[in-house]
Amino acid sequence: MEATVINPLPFSLDVPALFEGLRVRAQHREEIGKLVAEAVAVARPKALYKMAFIEAKDEESITADGVTFNSRVLRVNLGDLHRFFAFVGTAGHELETWVDSKQDMLAHFYADAINEAVLHAAMITFIAQLTEQYQLATTAAMNPGSLTDWPLREQRPLFRLLGDVRSAIGIELTDTLLMVPRKSVSGILFVAEETFASCQLCPRRDCPNRRAPYDAGLFERKYAEGGD
Repeated sequence: MEATVINPLPFSLDVPALFEGLRVRAQHREEIGKLVAEAVAVARPKALYKMAFIEAKDEESITADGVTFNSRVLRVNLGDLHRFFAFVGTAGHELETWVDSKQDMLAHFYADAINEAVLHAAMITFIAQLTEQYQLATTAAMNPGSLTDWPLREQRPLFRLLGDVRSAIGIELTDTLLMVPRKSVSGILFVAEETFASCQLCPRRDCPNRRAPYDAGLFERKYAEGGD
């Protein structure tokens, strides 16, 4: 199956939630609201995804469409599944250029936060579209670099599976395996019987992006060799 481009990827910003998250005081909301309006006018989020079929599995890896991913957690999470969705998404170069044009330090801070919020909103739309199109039940995702078990070097096989990501939606992988534009995300989406977030396996404290509490015993219960 060929990779599919969604360009542009629709999004809807929850502005009150953005203000609350940034702790914007009432007297500054009009000014930051103007930044939001500017961002919405120029933003063009994009996504690229591919439905991949699993060809082989062992204790620590899975192979799909000729590409192997090494991760015990990913292997266990995919269980008896026969397919998954590899994806990359970005808020886009257009919005990053707009952020970088803000010379005032505070304006740049808020613009960068808005950029992040656009990416988050766009990926919510992306998952909703896939869920509807393929009639998926509950889904979960894993992202390279989110866990020691699935490190950032796994970006390489993910991009290889997706094809020419740069030509498709403008995302480049740097020598250090980070993505450009900066507000981009990559990963594997799969049907999950149980709710899963990588945060459950990550002990890092005070993480601003934490989506689930750390479960200190989860790895031993579910992912230790012989526990699945």
